[in-house]
Amino acid sequence: MGKMKVDHYVVGPVQTNCYFAVNTETNEILIIDPGADAKELANRIRFDGYTPVAILLTHGHFDHATGAQALADEFGIQIYAHEAEKQTLEDEKINLCGMVGEHHVYHADVYLKDEQELDLAGFHIRVLFTPGHTPGGCCYYFPYEDAVFAGDTLFCGSVGRTDFPGGSMSQLIRGIKDKLMTLPDNTTVYTGHNDITTIEQERMYNPYL
Repeated sequence: MGKMKVDHYVVGPVQTNCYFAVNTETNEILIIDPGADAKELANRIRFDGYTPVAILLTHGHFDHATGAQALADEFGIQIYAHEAEKQTLEDEKINLCGMVGEHHVYHADVYLKDEQELDLAGFHIRVLFTPGHTPGGCCYYFPYEDAVFAGDTLFCGSVGRTDFPGGSMSQLIRGIKDKLMTLPDNTTVYTGHNDITTIEQERMYNPYL
């Protein structure tokens, strides 16, 4: 059995899934896509006695990135994102914060490459570059935990929107097929919105694939 449990919080105006990947042996956590409610998330972390190690952003849209800096400052940790997502994070016309009448510029401390391997909080992680929803969207695959955090790349029965700046349906589908559908069937897919799913379920039933 793996040593990861996943805490799931729905945050912000568009009901974004934020996750804590918890190392049950050490109480260290990775915070994935803290799109809002940074203060509440910080309170939760303290209440549960967790030690945050890093923040992983699947992409730079406001609903996945808005809470990242406050949490990074609060706990003295770094923010990770794919290197191709720098412009999305830093340009408010592309990060879509104007959709909710706000003005935000985001950043990451560590910019990642496709297939880069990380060891954080006692977990081994592979970065899977899956552009299409955004130019630098990526997924974080935990091979020893049978889990992938897919952001807005792949959903239960659907895929991410591609009608935002820098979007591409052909890129998105190619990335899902090449990077995600090659993962083991029993891999749990922690999606950016709505229901959690598995690779097997999406391979069998997702109409886009």
